[in-house]
Formats: sequence, C-alpha cells, structure tokens
Amino acid sequence: MRLNLSRIIEIPGESVSFETELETEGLEFPAVRAYLTKPHAVGRVVNEAGVLRLEGTLTAELDCVCDRCGTPITRTKQTPLHATIVEEDDGENPELFLLEGTEIDLDEILVTNFVLDMESKLLCREDCQGLCHRCGKNLNLGPCGCGKEKDPRLAVLEQLLDK
Repeated sequence: MRLNLSRIIEIPGESVSFETELETEGLEFPAVRAYLTKPHAVGRVVNEAGVLRLEGTLTAELDCVCDRCGTPITRTKQTPLHATIVEEDDGENPELFLLEGTEIDLDEILVTNFVLDMESKLLCREDCQGLCHRCGKNLNLGPCGCGKEKDPRLAVLEQLLDK
C-alpha cells in the first residue's frame, strides 16, 4: 500500500492516519503454521518539526508450534510500529525509510517492523521443559522413565563405588 503524505510534508504538527491489513505472503517463520487473522496495522505518520515519524501497532493472531515441545499454541502477536521517514538514505539504518516523492511504501515498513520484532523461539510457556532426548516424552507433562543418563567418562569411578 502506498501512503500519500503530500498534505503533511511541509506542515509541522500535521498527521496522516492509516489502517490496513498486511498480506502474509513472505512472512513465513518456522514455528508459525498459519495466520488465523491477517496482520492488521493501525497508526499514523506525524510531521514533528519537519521530521516524519510513523507510529502505531500491528496485530496478528498466529497458529504456532512450540519450538521446544511441539505443542500447538495460539499466540496474539502485537508489534509496535516505529519508523523515521527521510528524503535521502544511506541504507545503513533499518529504522529509516525513504520518502518516494510524496509517498511511502507502507507495506515495506510494516513487514520490516513485523519481521524484526518476531521472536527467534516461540515457546508454549517461558519455562517449557521440552522433550526427553531419548524417549520423546513431553517433560511438561511430568518426568519420563528414562532415568538420569550416566557419563561414560565416569564409568571407572562407578566401579570403585560398587566395591
């Protein structure tokens, strides 16, 4: 979506509001199985003393899988939107977005903010125990029957304890 900012570029204190849905193509993440709702963005671009700043929120309902135990989870992802819009860019700062004439590519800003805010690991809960590496039991449901694994480097010392 292209957002026209021509009416606020020269007028400090003015703003342009926006509300849009983001397409989910290109927003694939390993733990996200599906988007239950498309990412929905609401915000505004404000001219603050000649500097254009975008602010708002992007919200999406995600159908995910826990990265540790594989349990299906539903997560509401709320991403704060922050961006500075400039007329010239050296390409080094990911928070600066280029004004193209009097418009901006709003989708580019939304996708960048969403991707940068996505967690590298999605967990069903903060203290998720994961799966037993030997039997595969979900350790969140209780301990497995595998017992503690013995270190083969200490086998000689265990023989001394047996005597």
